[in-house]
Amino acid sequence: MTPTAPRFGTAHVLWLILATAALLGTVLSGTASAHAALTGSDPKDGAVVATAPKGVTLTFSEQVALGDDAIRVLEPSGKRADTGELRDLCAGSVVKYGVNLHAGLPDGTYTVAWRAVSADSHPISGAFTFSIGAPSKTTVALPGEKAGGGVVGVLYGIARYVSYGGFVLLVGGAAFVLACWPRGAAVRPLQRLVVRGWVALTAATAALLLLRGPYTGADFGPGSLGAVLETKTGAALVSRLLLLGAAALFVAVLFGAYTRREDEGEKKDLTFGLAIGGTVVAAGIAGTWALSEHASAGLQPLVAMPVDILHLLAMAAWLGGLAALLVVLYREPSIERSAVRRFSRVAFGSVVVLAATGIYQSWRQVGSWSALTGTAYGRLLLLKVGLVAVLVGVAWVSRRWTERLAETAAVTQEEDAGAGEDTEAGQAGQAGEDAGGARGQVAVPDDPERAAQLARQRAALATARARRARDADPERAGLRRSVLAEAGVAVVLLAVTTVLTTTEPGRTEEEAGRAQASAPAAVPDRPLDLALPFDTGGVNGKGTVRLTLDPGRSGGNAMHVYAEGPDGRPLDVPELKVSFTLESQQIGPLPVVPDRVTAGHWTSAAVQIPMPGEWKLQVTVRTSDIDQTTIDKNVKIG
Repeated sequence: MTPTAPRFGTAHVLWLILATAALLGTVLSGTASAHAALTGSDPKDGAVVATAPKGVTLTFSEQVALGDDAIRVLEPSGKRADTGELRDLCAGSVVKYGVNLHAGLPDGTYTVAWRAVSADSHPISGAFTFSIGAPSKTTVALPGEKAGGGVVGVLYGIARYVSYGGFVLLVGGAAFVLACWPRGAAVRPLQRLVVRGWVALTAATAALLLLRGPYTGADFGPGSLGAVLETKTGAALVSRLLLLGAAALFVAVLFGAYTRREDEGEKKDLTFGLAIGGTVVAAGIAGTWALSEHASAGLQPLVAMPVDILHLLAMAAWLGGLAALLVVLYREPSIERSAVRRFSRVAFGSVVVLAATGIYQSWRQVGSWSALTGTAYGRLLLLKVGLVAVLVGVAWVSRRWTERLAETAAVTQEEDAGAGEDTEAGQAGQAGEDAGGARGQVAVPDDPERAAQLARQRAALATARARRARDADPERAGLRRSVLAEAGVAVVLLAVTTVLTTTEPGRTEEEAGRAQASAPAAVPDRPLDLALPFDTGGVNGKGTVRLTLDPGRSGGNAMHVYAEGPDGRPLDVPELKVSFTLESQQIGPLPVVPDRVTAGHWTSAAVQIPMPGEWKLQVTVRTSDIDQTTIDKNVKIG
């Protein structure tokens, strides 16, 4: 019978509405408050201070964890300038940490390197410079590699991906057996799929535990592992390993005692017990992610963590069940059509749960729509949205093939019922013919080895006939192709999701950008250049003083003063003095006596301006023993 084209009805509209809700949840839930960001520092990046500060402080957008040597301040020579003792300066919603500096630090450019771990377990790091007195050359190179990068970062990312994949195969495969196809508990390919999921998740979790220390910046070794075990992430990984021990027992019962049960009542009771126990263990394993990552930080964590667990379980039931169905369609001669329909309902329910949890996560964690195109995280999120859209579209095609399987099964049952009467009429004659033929055949050998060989040959022939019948089924072949396409998209989607969890979210990136934008802009290095006319009242008492102050900001400056006569030629005066006064802060006058270089040219290489502000500049010029004048001008020094 030629399959009819899919028709669009009420059920399809409902399916698309739920799929659209799940897709919208995926879009909005991406802008989570995941990584913390540095929002301020004292001194600021690039600042030039007149005197050495007592300490350096860093301000973050949200709570972070800092270990020993989390903040390091290095002199221009590379020597440590800080005392190494971390100070917790947090107050209310302000997250601030700092270190004290040694006394008597020399002038020059200092490097601040910091490393921390966000509340969602992701490491962050950075570096900046400031100068005391004046900028100088430094032997310290800013670290080019951020926290969580390098070979360790790659290995950690692979382990994260494998752990998600193992969880999907373990939980989704077991759920497929219990909820959709109980007979599959005795199918070898399906058993191998679930066991491999358990092995992958266990190995990846152990790898994450070992790599966690180097991933966050610590040295690899027993001490690093001990420190990791004291953190929230370390406790979650150890708990996952313990739960995987219980999961191993569950798998052993599912593929052992469960398959040997023949009494329907006992098997039903065991199914119920395995379903309850398996759900508890699966929820516990999912909870290890919720406990240590995004859901545990931010708004309403007590609600967000259970929602995150439901989100992970729904994902595993859908994608893991998809993998199990794919294995069965390709490796088994037959599967009950009712099992495929039951999985279709499970997948539909998973979409419902994903939609509901995604909407909540969207409300809780959304930042701004501009982050979707303006940040790396947003662009990755758009890629994920496109993959989800493709996956939903292919899933709709698979659902239509499932309905065709059911229609074909109904027609086949009617044909079998009609043909049953004719078959019964001819069974007696056929039995007689078989008996007569059997008397003319060679007897089955008594050799057990030969008998076993013949049995294996008959089994192989039966399997080959079943596979030919399977491959000749157009509905099954169509479903197999669509499920394979779904699985392929799911693999890529899982990889993008893994990368997304280690990328700084757009909301946090935008917050850090706004904080930097609201900070006072650094004053550019623009020399102060003044021309001040003077007249002492005596002979040759008129002229102009030209003064330059470089770079013209707080800290150390170089000053040049030129005296010129009315004709523009250098005027060599007996005495010239300069002073600076900051009247608003009652600082000064700060006298500067420049050194004479040549006729009409004086200079000073060490003019210290302690702070920015509106300074009163005074220049005193003496042209003879009795002729002298003082000229003043208010100037802005940054």
